[in-house]
Amino acid sequence: MSDRERLTGYVDVWWEAITDFTGLLESLAPEDWRRPTDLVGWDVHACAAHTAHLEAVLSGAPEETVRFDPGPHVATLAQAYTEHGVVARQDATPEELISEIRDSATARRTSLLHDPPDDGAAAPPRTPGGIGWTWETLLRNRPLDVWMHEQDVRRAVGRPGGLDGAPARHTVDYLLEGMGMVLGKRAGAAPGSTLVVSVEGSRPAAFGVTETGRGVPLPAPPDAPTVGLSLDRETFVVLAGGRRPPDGLSPTVEGDADLAARILSGMALTP
Repeated sequence: MSDRERLTGYVDVWWEAITDFTGLLESLAPEDWRRPTDLVGWDVHACAAHTAHLEAVLSGAPEETVRFDPGPHVATLAQAYTEHGVVARQDATPEELISEIRDSATARRTSLLHDPPDDGAAAPPRTPGGIGWTWETLLRNRPLDVWMHEQDVRRAVGRPGGLDGAPARHTVDYLLEGMGMVLGKRAGAAPGSTLVVSVEGSRPAAFGVTETGRGVPLPAPPDAPTVGLSLDRETFVVLAGGRRPPDGLSPTVEGDADLAARILSGMALTP
């Protein structure tokens, strides 16, 4: 597959995520917009505002800087950057946020379809906050970000769904790639340790720890891994997205229980 084909595929998945997310937002009751999400300090309105902010910036709108008192959920420069966009839209109506997401995304999709990028390693003209991402990173991250916030909203308002489409598959497969780092670095597994993660709807992902302590993908799952984890898609996303701790969740664990607990505790892969 060429770079252009792969990058265009990301755009298609992102557009599906945008369509699903805005459709969900349109269906919410007024009181739903202030329901808290799993993201500390953010309600449903904030998730929509954050998405509107990034889509606006990527479509060419100027960056926004506002004064605000950071709460405990704003601990890094990246979190401060996203908070600017949320605070700048704190008085926006739901209709205004939905329109901003749709208008900005439509403009950007039109541009990407007219002049599709064909080099994943090249630098796009705009990235969030000017971060040094390539086209590959930018376009691969956008479906994940939008879909994760759709799921944040769904959990907040008690409307489960959206777990079977292309954005869901894209996000889970993307996050699974980080489990080698969790095994080797965060869980501190010994060299030779192996992990197989089976998420409903995705192929099992296998990882092993090298002699230098690095967790790397394995070509095939071993017959008897040190740890085997089986999770439904939502449980995996909640853990890998850093939305909730493993307490109260119910993945199926086989093998080394202590190592499994360290893996589950270190699974948060999104900032």
